Amino acid sequence: MELTRIYINMRVIKSLLLSLILVTGVFSVEAEKLVILHSNDTHSQIDPNDKNQGGVLRRKAVIDSVRGANENVLLVDAGDAVQGTLFFYLYKGEVEYSLLEKLGYDVAILGNHDFDNGSEMLAEKLKDSKINWLSTNYELRGGPLDGIFMPYVIKEYGGKKIALMGLEVRPEGLISNGNYNGVEYIDAVKAANATAWHLKHNEKVDMVIALTHLGYSGKPGPKDVDLAAESEDVDIIIGGHSHTYLDPADKSKTVLKNAVGKDVLVTQAGKQGTRLGEITIDLDTMTPVFNVIEIDSRLDKNQDADVKAFIDSYRPGIDSLYNLRVARSAVALENNQPALNNLLSDFVAAQGSKLAGKKVDMAIMNKGSVRRSLPKGDVTEGVIIDMQPFNNYLEVLEIKGSDLIDAFNVMSFYRGGDSVSSELDITMDRDTRKCTSILLNGKPIDPDRIYTVATIDYLANGGDNMEPLTRGTKIAHSENVVNQDLLNYLRTEFKKKKINPDNNPRMHY
Repeated sequence: MELTRIYINMRVIKSLLLSLILVTGVFSVEAEKLVILHSNDTHSQIDPNDKNQGGVLRRKAVIDSVRGANENVLLVDAGDAVQGTLFFYLYKGEVEYSLLEKLGYDVAILGNHDFDNGSEMLAEKLKDSKINWLSTNYELRGGPLDGIFMPYVIKEYGGKKIALMGLEVRPEGLISNGNYNGVEYIDAVKAANATAWHLKHNEKVDMVIALTHLGYSGKPGPKDVDLAAESEDVDIIIGGHSHTYLDPADKSKTVLKNAVGKDVLVTQAGKQGTRLGEITIDLDTMTPVFNVIEIDSRLDKNQDADVKAFIDSYRPGIDSLYNLRVARSAVALENNQPALNNLLSDFVAAQGSKLAGKKVDMAIMNKGSVRRSLPKGDVTEGVIIDMQPFNNYLEVLEIKGSDLIDAFNVMSFYRGGDSVSSELDITMDRDTRKCTSILLNGKPIDPDRIYTVATIDYLANGGDNMEPLTRGTKIAHSENVVNQDLLNYLRTEFKKKKINPDNNPRMHY
């Protein structure tokens, strides 16, 4: 039998108990509070991931439970709700943006992958959204996204005014050219400081919260740690983009000092929806406490029937690809280990040689494109697309050795190395994060020689800060997206043998 929950206004209870205190001096009253639940970088992980963590139905169970136990709940997302599984590959964001609505998100911002199908399609997906979409540091007037976003929103709980703003990442060098039409970037820290000052001094809000998709720390900036250090009026930063899990127990990373010595709470909940951040704010003292809720199998018994039916309506297309075997793997290939990256870079080298009509000297891939591990045993078409979900294309460049050296230094500095083909052996310095040795077939790269390099168009066009590759000349381009070329490669090369790449790092310290 379904039980009916009765919700009683906590302000009325508080008022009654305060009266009893005045009369008897016996009773104490719990302060009214606001609970903020936050997600980031869920990346189309509608179902649990390959480690059986996360999943939208499980997240919905947590959200419903928290809402049932608290009067004031605010649900927010810090960007990149899309891209990374077949749901986005097949349905272009329709499922993910609809689920944000069905889960009752109040406020959301954009991540860089929200632009993967272009700003025009993004505008089409969001035009009827009931969510408060925020963008404080994008100038959108006159573009496809004009009128959909607001610079901030103010909400009131327990007589206190809480303001939220949205700070998005710099598109240049990260989002493919042509995909962010109508977007002009404004420095995130400058936009945040100007907006926060206005909110505190003109709007008279009690707290300013910055939803960000900047990343926690590192270069290029600005990042959340920079925003915290250079701001005066931002009280809480709820971040995304770097897929960082910030442990609530580690105050050295989650409680930072701002420009005037005040504490700023900085949070981020990892990736793929495996955790949900929870910030509880005492509305009397405006003091926040940060916690994290694990999204795992213990929540499976509390599935929302309507949300499940919505997801299941898209399953025929999804399941057809997950059931189509492509090859077999002798071992499990983890996406954070060299073997899978070696497999991919060697594939790019082989396919690039076919495209160019001659053997390429080397291949370069980015680790960030690898979105899941491969299982031991059957490897299906759906799994391969999940592992390489992006609409990238293989390209072959002719490029000078000195520019290649610059490119390898970028790979070392920003990402601690990337994926390169078997001809290369690159040593990096851990302190300077630059390359100390770059060997091609045992010989150093000649700065004056022209090399033939296979890569993907995203990197060739300067994505992931790979500006040095833009100095090359493109000589060949695949007509297929990378995952389709990869599927054809696996079907051919591993028709009679199992996948079993070497696990030795090719860019190493």
